[in-house]
Amino acid sequence: MVNCDTGQGARAWIKQILNEEMAFQHIKVIYPTAPARPYTPMKGAFSNVWFDRYKICNDCPEHIESIDSMCRGLTDLINDEVKNGIAKSRILIGGFSMGGGMAMHLAFRFHQDLAGVFALSSFLNKDSAVYQALKRNESALPELFQCHGTADDLVLYSWGEETNKMLKSLGVSASLHTFPNLNHELNRTEIEKLKSWIVKKLPVEAPKANE
Repeated sequence: MVNCDTGQGARAWIKQILNEEMAFQHIKVIYPTAPARPYTPMKGAFSNVWFDRYKICNDCPEHIESIDSMCRGLTDLINDEVKNGIAKSRILIGGFSMGGGMAMHLAFRFHQDLAGVFALSSFLNKDSAVYQALKRNESALPELFQCHGTADDLVLYSWGEETNKMLKSLGVSASLHTFPNLNHELNRTEIEKLKSWIVKKLPVEAPKANE
């Protein structure tokens, strides 16, 4: 096993699963690291987490202050890419577990013009601010690519399934790929499906004709 608490740890984990880097000739891949913060489910111990939770369940309130603070920080990361000439319609965001939850907040509440979102073994709380935002929304939304293992004993499969159904009911084009007997982890088939989806959403752009 490798430590996946950081961006570099996640990159190494995926490389271990694929036996190669998850790389694309025409797509830049960024692995950000969540800041260390006191994490309530770990009795306040410092951990690299995207936001705090009151507890790990789907029927408690969200820790919205830490979620919104992180959304502002990650917006800076998106804006840096836009300043470098990348159109927002050519940017995908996503993550594993809490990283996927963070990506759904960021995209569906603040950056609805992104190309898409992926969430692997992730969920939103029952009364999520994402759902409240989408109830008021009338614009087009990014597509969601979701994967979840049925044997997940940390983030229950039913939580991911309920998230998928709620987002679909609120106008999101969402897919859910189910992995029997997979716990709270990634596997090769899942990463290969994700890679195919990424290339479908961000195809090689045709060269622009000389004006």
